[in-house]
Order: sequence, then structure tokens, then C-alpha cells
Amino acid sequence: MKIKFLGGAEVVGKMGMVLQNKGASLLFEYGMTASKPPQYPLAAPPVDMAFLTHSHLDHCGMLPWLCGKYDTEVVTTPISADVVELLVRDSLKIAGLEGYPKPYDEEDIQTLMRNFTTMTYGEIMDVGGFEVELHPAGHLPGAAMFELRGDQTTVFTGDLHTTNMRLVWGAHPVKCDNLILEATYAGRNHTDRTKTEHELVEKVKEVVERGGRAILPCFAVGRTQEIMLILKDLKYNMWVDGMGKTISRYYLDRPEFVRNEKALKAAKRKFHEVRTPADRHRARREAQVIVTTGGMLDGGPVLTYIDDVKDDPKSAILLSGFQVEGSNGHMLMNEGIINVQATKEELPHPVKIKCEVRKFDLSAHADHNDLLAFVEACDPERVVLMHSDDRSALAKDIEANGRKVLLPVSDQEFEL
Repeated sequence: MKIKFLGGAEVVGKMGMVLQNKGASLLFEYGMTASKPPQYPLAAPPVDMAFLTHSHLDHCGMLPWLCGKYDTEVVTTPISADVVELLVRDSLKIAGLEGYPKPYDEEDIQTLMRNFTTMTYGEIMDVGGFEVELHPAGHLPGAAMFELRGDQTTVFTGDLHTTNMRLVWGAHPVKCDNLILEATYAGRNHTDRTKTEHELVEKVKEVVERGGRAILPCFAVGRTQEIMLILKDLKYNMWVDGMGKTISRYYLDRPEFVRNEKALKAAKRKFHEVRTPADRHRARREAQVIVTTGGMLDGGPVLTYIDDVKDDPKSAILLSGFQVEGSNGHMLMNEGIINVQATKEELPHPVKIKCEVRKFDLSAHADHNDLLAFVEACDPERVVLMHSDDRSALAKDIEANGRKVLLPVSDQEFEL
């Protein structure tokens, strides 16, 4: 069995992995990093089939290119297919707005949607000398791990979370010989999640009670819904804006992929939805709490709401997601500024943010200790660590328990 990463081995983002077995070639993930400019994996070769673990852009963002070029069949869960369509169309729109070359077109997206084969957890297909079974990966609704049973058993995790969240149950280990494991948080541990959720709720209360407005920038897929579930019992005037409200509807259309349909429905009822310009005007005037895209402050409705509170020390911007270097969110955390662009003709310029800024760790990835425990429970002989900027600490701890660890880099083939 030969493996080569096209991207996402030694970095977080732009995932792609080709696996060759008994004459068959399979592709796992084919994403892009939504940086400025966007970063792409190496060009994929023709493959017999592609597998997608979940609907984040760094895992799915280049699938339209793949299908447009090769007419490839793509296996994923039904809810992932639903969300991917929304994300890749939005990605195409953003490329146009920001002036970057478009890696695919609308026809390629239509080909991708025709080429999806959807499966759910526990279902099995035969391909490439393997029985392939899907298992829940935590992380977000519809996220799947792929178990490949052949001469050896290999598990490809995609993004993984083993802790139960409000939105989804955590992943359970799968016994295997080879474990291809994401290691985003290698060397780092999260704060206690229950404590962090309590601190977020208390901070929102504090901000509103002192007469301010709480702005919660969120990624549309997964994080918006998680934050809404955490805040749903508050008695404030709360609004949700951006793509996240559409994703919430998608999740409720497929409730088998969420932990608690009743709770998500209650959260959706509690938040007013911005659907029109008049709604946004009302939210800017009335809202005490606003959950809105984009999560890294680089675009979307969030910039409008930040403009309203940037000089108000009683208000707060409460971040809960990863802030990539170079993003507005990263600059805000490190320098207290963001770049804004008032008109298309105007160059982006820095603006000082004077309201309170706080970051809360509500990651949907397993941390170092969770990953180590997951490895031990899966009991593999070999562990391949991917999707990480620094895998060394986790590799050392896994090797200390007598297992072989491989640290691949992109464009270098290796065997399992």
C-alpha cells in the first residue's frame, strides 16, 4: 500500500492524500486553504474514487476541480454533500470579489454534485481491495472516519474530536493496524470545555449588563450552531447573521447527524435571523448579542457589526475559532487592529479596536491528550500524523508506547 500526500501533511489545511492498493488509486480529501492568496494542494492525478470526511473548505474546496477534470466519484455523508455545495459556491464568489484566479467554475460544481455518492455511519462499500466503512468523527455533523479493511486495517480520521460537544457526539476508537491521524493540536491541550462554556456565558452576561453589545464572530459550519446552543438559554435580544443560519437549517433537515435536534431547534427559535437589509438594520439597532460570520473577521457581516462597536469600551468581540496568521482575527488578537476597506477603490487600512476582545477555546479538534488516548484505544502498529504544523511532541509520546510513527511531507511517497 503506497501513500502520497498532495497537501496537509506538515501543515494545517489544503488536505489531499492519494492511497494506492492492488492497482487501485483512492484520494482522501481535496481541499484548499482560504488564505490571501488561497493555497492549493498539488494537482491530483486521476483516481478511481475520492473520499471526503467532512465539509470544511480545507478538506473539500478543490473537489470541483477534481470532478471537472476527471469526472471522479466522491463518497461522503449526505449532510456533508449538502454543505459542500454551499461552501464551494461561496468560495467561487469570494475569489471573484477578491480578484484571485478561479480554480474551477459553476459547471465543475454541478459535476461534483452529480458525482457524490452518499453513505452514512456503519455502511460499507467494496473498492480498491478494501471493505470501506464509515464511522462518526465528532468535529461537526456528518464528519466521518474511513475504516479500510483489507490485508491490513487502516483508519483515516479526517478532523477528529473525541469529546462530546453540544452539536455532536465525540468519536470512538476503531481497532486498526495503521492509523492515519490528524494532529492539529499536537503538543497542546484545551482548557476544560465545561468551564470555558461557563466563562463565555458569563462574559456575554457581563457585556450586556454593562450596556454593551457582544459580537461573536463564528465559522458558519459547526461553530455558529455550537455557540447558539451554548447561549440559547440567555434572555437577551439575540441575532444570527451570515451563512451559519442556512447551515443550521441544513442540519435540522438531517437531524440524524446532530446530537440533540430538540436543543438545536430551540436555539434556532431563540435567535432572530437576519434575512434582509432591513433585518440587518434592525439587528444593528436592537441586538444585544450577535453571532455572525466570518470567523476570522476577513469578510462577511461581522465587519459591519464591529464597525458599530469598535470605539465602545462597554462592548466586546468574543472570538472562539482558530485565527490563521495574516487574518484580521490574528491581527486583532496580537495588535488590537483590523484592516477595513470602506469602498472598492480604497485600499485596506488599519483601524484600532477599542472595545474588549477575548478568545475562548471551543475547538472542535481533539487535543494532545485526547489524541494520545485515541491512539492507545485504536491500538495500531503504525501511526501516520498529518494536518499539523508541529507533530514532534505527539510523535515522541506515541513512540514512547512502542508504536512506529511516520511524519510524511507533501509530494513524498511512502509505504504502509
